[in-house]
Amino acid sequence: MKKLYEDIDFSKVDLYREKLKGFPEVILCEGKKPSQIIGIAKVLVKNKQKVLATRASKRVFNEVKKQLKNAKYHEDARLITIGKKGKTGKKKILVMSGGTADIPVAEEAAITAEFMGNKVERMYDVGIAGLHRLLKNTKRIRSANVIIAVAGMEGALPSVVSAITSKPVIAVPAKIGYGANFRGIAPLLTMLNSCSPGIAVMNVNNGFGAGYFAGMINR
Repeated sequence: MKKLYEDIDFSKVDLYREKLKGFPEVILCEGKKPSQIIGIAKVLVKNKQKVLATRASKRVFNEVKKQLKNAKYHEDARLITIGKKGKTGKKKILVMSGGTADIPVAEEAAITAEFMGNKVERMYDVGIAGLHRLLKNTKRIRSANVIIAVAGMEGALPSVVSAITSKPVIAVPAKIGYGANFRGIAPLLTMLNSCSPGIAVMNVNNGFGAGYFAGMINR
């Protein structure tokens, strides 16, 4: 039996995660030293597993790139990837943002889902302040197998989207907004209190979690 994890002192790198979940362990870069991120990534690469590292700064990427030449940086999403994308299936994930300022969180979701091997479409800046922009794309919304809706301000986008489709909607509150937005708490509460059924709510700015969950639904 292959080992379930590899102990490198500061981390027990999970090598069974890919078999269990269909995707390898993901590295959260925040709070880790570059040397620790590199160490974990090297174990995954050695075991022929893909690497996805989230919340990575450009400085961290530059350090990773020195040791792992195949590393790629996705600046808007703050993601580092090593390895090829998974085989793309036919089921589509639609990633939407309420505004342009929500795009970094939406891109974290989109690239995560793509790297896991999903067909992803993007539809950005279709918030409810201009409802005609959203309703004009009803056909595209209904053609998706699962929808990720990222929104700051009051966070009403997922409720409206869920009201016009039978497909599951993953809501992601964003920190974007004025004072009473409370750095994403206001849209989080709006999404949790939605009267529109079929919505799952992620934590504030958790694009990665949304992309991963959407990928699991597609599987």
